[in-house]
Amino acid sequence: MNLSVTLRCCSKVRLFRNKATVYLCRKLSDVPISSDGTQSSSGEEKPKKTRRVPGSASVLLFPGQGSQFVGMGKGMLKYGNVKEMFAVAQKVLGYDLLSLCLNGPEKDLMKTVHCQPAVFVCSLAAVERLNHENPAAIESCVAAAGFSVGEFAALVFSGAMNFAEALFAVKVRAEAMQKASDQVPSGMLSVIGRPQANYKYTCVQAREHCLSLGIQEPVCAIANYLFPDGRVIAGHKEALDFLQSHSRELKFMRTRLLPVSGAFHTALMEPAVEPLRDVLRQIEVRRPEISVHSNVDGKRYMHDKHVRNQLAKQLVSPVKWEQTLHEIYERSQGQEFPHTYEVGPGRHLGSTLQKCNMKAFKNYTHVDV
Repeated sequence: MNLSVTLRCCSKVRLFRNKATVYLCRKLSDVPISSDGTQSSSGEEKPKKTRRVPGSASVLLFPGQGSQFVGMGKGMLKYGNVKEMFAVAQKVLGYDLLSLCLNGPEKDLMKTVHCQPAVFVCSLAAVERLNHENPAAIESCVAAAGFSVGEFAALVFSGAMNFAEALFAVKVRAEAMQKASDQVPSGMLSVIGRPQANYKYTCVQAREHCLSLGIQEPVCAIANYLFPDGRVIAGHKEALDFLQSHSRELKFMRTRLLPVSGAFHTALMEPAVEPLRDVLRQIEVRRPEISVHSNVDGKRYMHDKHVRNQLAKQLVSPVKWEQTLHEIYERSQGQEFPHTYEVGPGRHLGSTLQKCNMKAFKNYTHVDV
């Protein structure tokens, strides 16, 4: 499906922006909104933003690939625009995403090309559920972050992207990542290490092992910073085999191969960068209306060009999730923590928050799909 066809599909979803419903048209008391749902272009001075009391504010976290499961989406069609979202998804993707989420088969849902759009749509469906059950959590949201593909959902929620256009970008991203993965036998290894573990030097050793096998330009690098002593290392299959077989001397307490098709967030994804960069040039991107934090460095997005650059860079850069959580939850001694909602399948982000910041985790809620 080409982009021009997709943009025609977008017209229906753009109507969501006129309804002040959740993520596609956030209601902001400090930004004048015209009758058609766009920011007013009049010369009126914008009112100053009022600072929210931290204890009454909220943060939304959007999960990434790996959180999907057969059955997600069940019972979600009764909330807000979820039925329309899945209808538009079918037009954009060219297959029945809802049926795949509800019924599988699991081996198809697990494929990169399918699970990334599935997690994206189901996460935004969870936002609709949260808006139905606790609209104050949406109104009081001050920040959002998403893990890998979850960043696209966070940006849609923030008003930086249109739903259908962002979904098309996710489709292109997933297909490009799958194609890059098919070129080299590779994968990702979840590692929990002892305090003495040296992850970067470990990757050097694994690359040297690959060189000894005759592999040219081997890749083995930290792909995800999850929590203290929790990492995901990705690269050539032979490098990951080396890490697993030498886990004891490398000071690893536990290793687990992840059910993904390739070495995401490493140099092996370089072939996927230009297809994503190209589609990001063609879609509308705006400055987020709340703070949205980038996986690349944990900092918040500042403008549309920043969003485009970081999303493309993210494919070949490690997801600095631990650093992102520190950015979001850093506060003075005694200051209250915001309410945190993980919106989408799985509780992986809640688990990492618990390991990174127990005080923040006390205000955590999972919005199930």
